Amino acid sequence: MIRLHMVVEGQTEEGFVNLLLVEHLAGMGIFADVRCVETSRTRRKIFRGGLLGYGRAKRDLHRWMKEDQNPEVRFTTMFDLYRLPADFPGYEDGKRKADPFARVRCLEESFGGDVSHPQFIPYIQLHEFEALLLSDPTKFDTVFLNHDRAIGRLCKMAVGFESPEQIDDGDATAPSKRIINEIRQYRSQKASAGPLIAEKIGLGNMRARCPHFREWLEKIEALAK
Repeated sequence: MIRLHMVVEGQTEEGFVNLLLVEHLAGMGIFADVRCVETSRTRRKIFRGGLLGYGRAKRDLHRWMKEDQNPEVRFTTMFDLYRLPADFPGYEDGKRKADPFARVRCLEESFGGDVSHPQFIPYIQLHEFEALLLSDPTKFDTVFLNHDRAIGRLCKMAVGFESPEQIDDGDATAPSKRIINEIRQYRSQKASAGPLIAEKIGLGNMRARCPHFREWLEKIEALAK
């Protein structure tokens, strides 16, 4: 049996893991749990959600690693490349790489080296979670009814890329920004709508269209072997 602890950027990713990945991985004998990355804490409460700085994220990971040192445990992350903090390891080296896949792999390698834990699988989502939803924009009608024209424009935009993971990280052109530009309600409903749309799309379609996501999922699935 493998237990997998996952630290994710926010509530949308947390919902995605709980709705899709937990059941999928459990069927393979990998028992996953998830929590949002810590942002701050007081004596009475821990606040979570939002990657505000690398130092906090690293401390959160190391704290969990110290709390659970059992040999069957593994750790992983799901952080967005979009607006990644500038203090992230490998940030400057990554910026010099034009190819987004080379950039994110450079960052993950530096991330893994800095965390320095043999049971850690670093993962950074290209360019953010919403890229997975753009692997099949037609499924936005699961939540957003009567938005046929907007969904049609999202579909037309998405087919212009070999993979939705190539949709860039510009302030106005990142995946979530493109979605909100067409469906404004997504901004306030993303934590609930995102996982539901992802469930409708299915892991098979997402991994077929998103090679970096597929590589991460395959690494996790390989733990069962």
